[in-house]
Order: sequence, then structure tokens, then C-alpha cells
Amino acid sequence: QVQLVESGGGLVQPGGSLRLSCAASGSIFRIHGLGWYRQAPGKERELVARHTNDGTSYQDSVKGRFTISRDFAKNTVTLQMNSLKPEDTAVYYCYAYVATTFWKSPAEYWGPGTQVTVSS
Repeated sequence: QVQLVESGGGLVQPGGSLRLSCAASGSIFRIHGLGWYRQAPGKERELVARHTNDGTSYQDSVKGRFTISRDFAKNTVTLQMNSLKPEDTAVYYCYAYVATTFWKSPAEYWGPGTQVTVSS
């Protein structure tokens, strides 16, 4: 019903930058939130940044380094990641909280994930 396509992961040296993008498509009536989560090996999936109708929120460890932005017309969300650290290495997942019709409650949708590796 709702598809999320991510792009922009890769390998970068510490201190470098990457930009992740995610496009939502399909049966979208209203997007209540878009964001990014990440999961490192052996760890739980955690919120990185989220944009909802109430505003934006960030995990404390990325504040001041990462910026989330949303294009309402294109149903896209972008995560600009600067000053990357080895501990940012993880699979990053795009997340969307979407109502597919006027009558349905919103549901969570996830992208397949994109690998971000920060290493020298």
C-alpha cells in the first residue's frame, strides 16, 4: 500500500557527511510523520530523527550534527548527516506514519534500510 524507497547510504570517513533521502509513494491519504531510525549490529533499532505535524525531534547523540527536512509536496524526507562518527555506523531505516484513507487510522511503514558505515 505504501512504499518507501531510500537512497544515499555508503562509506564515509569520520568527520565526513552523507545525505539520506526517502520517497514515499502508494496509497497515501495523509502522512502524519516521516523519519529515520537506525540499527547497529547487536543493538536495538533507535530513533534518529523524526518530523511530525507537531515538529521535529532528534536523538540526543545526533543533535547539532544531523538535520531532517521534509518536502510535503513530494512526500520525501531527507537526513543530512554531518560530522559523522564511527558510532553512527548502522543500517538506517526510513519510517512513515501514514493514513491510506480518510476512514483508516494511520499505520507504520518501513523502508528496506540503507547501510551507513563511518570508518577510516
